Amino acid sequence: MNQQYLTSAIKQFEYYKQLGEKTINQLSPQQLFWQYNAESNSIATIIKHLSGNMQSRWTDVFTSDGEKEWRNRDAEFENDSSTTQIQILQLWEKGWHCLFKALNSITEADYNKLIYIRNQGHTITEAVNRQLAHYPYHIGQIVFIGKMLCNEKWISLSIPKGNSTSYNAEKFSKEKSKTHFTDEYINPNKKTSSE
Repeated sequence: MNQQYLTSAIKQFEYYKQLGEKTINQLSPQQLFWQYNAESNSIATIIKHLSGNMQSRWTDVFTSDGEKEWRNRDAEFENDSSTTQIQILQLWEKGWHCLFKALNSITEADYNKLIYIRNQGHTITEAVNRQLAHYPYHIGQIVFIGKMLCNEKWISLSIPKGNSTSYNAEKFSKEKSKTHFTDEYINPNKKTSSE
């Protein structure tokens, strides 16, 4: 575990947060609550689950188990018709804030500490990797649902269909440089080391 890894992981979390937000911004408030069928989750439900997980895992990360007694995981998957778009978006921000606050507070002195999740000890790297796999899994679900709902009005979040050749040509026309792949998405105006 080192600071370079942690910085890279934080950038990737920011990138996936942004993918979720770019999807949510293409949808109406009602579409956040749409379900394909009774067994599937709406975007609102996925957000409730992500927020619940983030708050549970990253609150008092070194001093209490990541599965908090106050968390009601099953309730995260219940459809609540009284929940509003504003409440869902507040949960979204609350979860991400908790994650980033915890990750940004980790220092070199913490690197040898264990993080427990349901009594299973994790190094910081293992705990971050676990969530770096978990959260994008659900962000992918949000994007997939959003794409279905928008259909032909969907604004691509990556290289649009048919544009791979021109995208690659633009990339290979530049000098090689050491940058994080998320920089062009999160900080599009940031200068690279080669500019």
